[in-house]
Amino acid sequence: MPEMTIGALRRSRVAVAVLFFVNAFGYANIVPRLPQLKSTLELSNSALGLGIAAMPAGALVAGLLAGPLSARLGSGRLAVLSGVALGAIVPTASLAGAWWGFALTMFSLGAVDSVMDAASNAHGLRVQRRYRRSVLNSFHGVWSLGAVAGGVVGSTAAGLSIPLGPHLLAVGIAVAVPALLCLPHLLPGPEDSERAAEADAGQPTAEDAAANRGHVRRILVLLGLVMMAACAVEDTPASWGAVLLQDSYHAPAALAGGAYVAFQTAMMAGRLLGDRMTDRFGHLLVGRVGGLLIAVPLAVALPLGSTPLLIAAFALAGLGTATLFPSAVHAAGSIPGLSSAHAVAAVSWFARVGFLIMPPVIGVIADAVDLRLAVGVLPFLGLFLVWQSRIFDPARLRRPAQN
Repeated sequence: MPEMTIGALRRSRVAVAVLFFVNAFGYANIVPRLPQLKSTLELSNSALGLGIAAMPAGALVAGLLAGPLSARLGSGRLAVLSGVALGAIVPTASLAGAWWGFALTMFSLGAVDSVMDAASNAHGLRVQRRYRRSVLNSFHGVWSLGAVAGGVVGSTAAGLSIPLGPHLLAVGIAVAVPALLCLPHLLPGPEDSERAAEADAGQPTAEDAAANRGHVRRILVLLGLVMMAACAVEDTPASWGAVLLQDSYHAPAALAGGAYVAFQTAMMAGRLLGDRMTDRFGHLLVGRVGGLLIAVPLAVALPLGSTPLLIAAFALAGLGTATLFPSAVHAAGSIPGLSSAHAVAAVSWFARVGFLIMPPVIGVIADAVDLRLAVGVLPFLGLFLVWQSRIFDPARLRRPAQN
């Protein structure tokens, strides 16, 4: 593993952080405009949910390509190229004249986003290994900052009745240009050069993983289930928060993004503190507490009909969700002998299943019963995460013979 100057390593960290920021900022601007798109296209709750579900569907189609593409192009270069493509696709949401056009935009966003997400995480793990301490949560904190910034900008644009076309065109430029500028500052060298150095220092090798393929598959599936549940929780305020606040709680348009912004703000704070928290208390305990923060506040707030209370509950859920995705990525990247890029791509692919399933499920339940009751599935997902966070125990990542 070639040595780097401290300045070069810091620039690489900043470049990865920028990629995380713009990845979130683009779609977050669309979220507060979903009620407008729903009204303009005359969509039912089910139709809107199915249209939104096209985004994770695109992610499922393209997500597993991130591993081999990262091996071929490099995770950093792939993340940059995906960011430029993301900036080009975002403005097309304003061109949708029918449901199929909206769904096509969402599908394309999902495909590009999934590749960029996996590549950025894989490169972030490389930077973390160079630092020799946890920094991955901070990248996800910057992602949340981008989501908050995008939600605020989008909500402001909606409140000021700024036309959707100019708004999203400006957002696309703000995504593509910074992503392109990151390219010269990313880490050089082969994808697994940092892990090769760890193997030389006595870490488990590829032969260890080959002898335990069944165990590796089981760990990937369990991590995938955690990702599915966490991302289903994370998706709900993005896909349904604005509609829920307006239709069920009669919030004004300026507050339509309140649940999403509160969720992302709290998640950002939790992720910025996450490296210290997980280093001190461990991924297992932090994950279990996170599940409780999702389950309990939402179970209390949803039936009461108070907009401020619901926004506060979503904020606590965001805090609870904060470390779940980074912890799963960290665990995937720590599976002995398995390429980080391939492991992260596989686990992230499972996460997209949560994004795919949740919007239409909530939409169908909402049309059949009530949107407020449909969102009531989130506390149950929180309890599931309390249980399954056990997969973050480092001993479970090792070979059965080593446990």
